[in-house]
Amino acid sequence: MEYIFTLKYRLHEYDGDDQALLDRLFEAGCDDALPGIGQTGRLALEFSREAESGQQALESAIADVRRALDHAELIEVLPDYVGLTDIAEHVGMSRQNLRKIALNHAATFPVAVHEGNPSLWHLADVLRWLHEQGYAVDASTLEISAVARELNIAMQARRLPADRSGELEALMA
Repeated sequence: MEYIFTLKYRLHEYDGDDQALLDRLFEAGCDDALPGIGQTGRLALEFSREAESGQQALESAIADVRRALDHAELIEVLPDYVGLTDIAEHVGMSRQNLRKIALNHAATFPVAVHEGNPSLWHLADVLRWLHEQGYAVDASTLEISAVARELNIAMQARRLPADRSGELEALMA
C-alpha cells in the first residue's frame, strides 16, 4: 500500500549546502521524498512510500533519513495535528459540512487537542470516528495518521524531565 506522510527535522550540523544534503538523502533511499528546505536548519520530507504497513513505511523512512543525516532531530510527523479544513479535505467534504457534523454529534465527536482559534485534532481520532459513522475514509491515511500520532506523542513525552513525568501522572489520575 502507498503511504503519504511528512517528516520534519531540525538540522543541528547544517552547513547550508542544500545540494549535498539532497544527494545524501537520495543515496540513502529517500528517492520517494519531496524535500523542503524553507527555513535554515529545518528540513521537511514529504514521502510517498510503498510498504506493508504504515508503521513499516515510517520506520523505513526514518531509518533512511538517519543514514543520510545522523545528527538530524525528528521534530514532527504528519499527518497528525489538523484543523477542520484539513480534515474536510481528507474526507472530501466542505469545512462547513464537517463543522455541522461535529456540532450535531458533540457528545461523541473526538475532543480537540487544542480548543481555540483554530482548534486542532489528531487526524487519526477524527478519521476513525468518521469511519465508524459510515463516512468514506482512506484506509492508508487513517493508518499513517495513527502511527504519526503515536510518534508525536512519544516525542513529546521524551521532552519531559524525568522527575516531572511522575508528578504529571499523579495529576491525571
